[in-house]
Amino acid sequence: MIAIIDSGGANIASVRFALERLGVDSVLTADPAVISSAERVILPGVGAAPVAMAQLDRAGLVECIRGLTQPVLGICLGMQLLFERSQEGDTPLLGLVGGTCGAFDPGMGLTVPHMGWNRLVPQGEGRHPLLAGVEDGAHVYFVHSYAAPVSADTVASCNYGVDFTALVARGNFMGAQFHPERSGPVGARILGNFLALPAGGKG
Repeated sequence: MIAIIDSGGANIASVRFALERLGVDSVLTADPAVISSAERVILPGVGAAPVAMAQLDRAGLVECIRGLTQPVLGICLGMQLLFERSQEGDTPLLGLVGGTCGAFDPGMGLTVPHMGWNRLVPQGEGRHPLLAGVEDGAHVYFVHSYAAPVSADTVASCNYGVDFTALVARGNFMGAQFHPERSGPVGARILGNFLALPAGGKG
């Protein structure tokens, strides 16, 4: 069973449809018991980090998420929530991945938010299972104003004025800054790769 955490994100319906296209059923829930017992967990998110963290806290899900041992995938803001802190409201996040998410600087001549298709650049030694069958430079779809820095946990990066983390993995916690559910065959492949991970995730 795939649990999608009901974080109030506007992308929840499209994530469920993407899973259906892969032949996978999911349940939308804010019940810690259901989330903890799921085989896989997806944390979607669109909006502001302070609002999302407050909602998770009100639902009693912060410690629940921190304690999960099955594969977990954060999407867009859901990926950022895995990190330690966001400059957006100077918000403490879940602290499962090291680093602080910062805002893009319009002073660099960038249009903010970063919106549209951009290329994935694999990082690190070897190839993480999330990228199995995904070509270097494959295009995926982004909509975001904040981003995480590139670190040792970065699986793939992207460049928008600066390099930032597009895919991250630390233990069983993984995240995609882009929207796999809106990224065509490449996004479907990455979602499929996540669903194919063993129950223990990848360290």
